[in-house]
Amino acid sequence: MSATRILIVPGWRNSEPEHWQSLWEVRLPGARRVAQGDWLFPQREDWVSRLAHDVLSTPVSQRVVIVAHSLGCITTAHLPPEVAARVGAALLVAPADPERRAQLADFAPVPSQRLPYPSLLVASSNDPYCPVRLAGAYARAWGSEFVRLENAGHINVAAGFGEWLFGLQLLSELGVEVDPAELLRRAA
Repeated sequence: MSATRILIVPGWRNSEPEHWQSLWEVRLPGARRVAQGDWLFPQREDWVSRLAHDVLSTPVSQRVVIVAHSLGCITTAHLPPEVAARVGAALLVAPADPERRAQLADFAPVPSQRLPYPSLLVASSNDPYCPVRLAGAYARAWGSEFVRLENAGHINVAAGFGEWLFGLQLLSELGVEVDPAELLRRAA
C-alpha cells in the first residue's frame, strides 16, 4: 500500500481519458478519482460530501494529497475544517469561477479562508473559465503558492495538455514521490 493517497478531483463534466488527471489516476501509485454522482449538474453539498468521504475513509497511516482541476479546486476549498485537517497537501489547477456560469452558481461564494495544508495553485494567463487575476486572488486567500502559466488555456485536453510532465514536477514539490520517466515507461 502506498504511503500517500492521491485523490484526483475533476471539475465540471469530469476529465476525459486523455486528460492529465485521468492519465495520472492510472499511472500514479495510490491515486484514486473522486467519483461524483452528477457530473453535468453539480451540487456543492453532494460534491463536497463525496470528497469529504474519500478523504476521511483514507487510512490515517496514509497522507492525503488532493490533485484538483477546475470546479474540483472550488470543491476542495469548501471542505469543512475537520476534513481539511486530514489533507496533507493539494495541487489546485485552473480553478473555476462559479460566478461566471449559472450551472456552477451553487459553489459561490468561493471560500476565502486559508487552507490548513501546503498547496500550489496553477493558473493560466488566458483561461476562459477563470481570469488569472481571480485565480491569483484565490491563491492569496488560500495561502497557496501561485504558479502562472502563459497562454495555457484551461490546462486541459483542449489546451493541449495530456501527460503534463511539469504538473508532475509540481506534485513532487508537494512531497509526492514521482518519477516522470518511470511513468512514461509504464505508459508505453
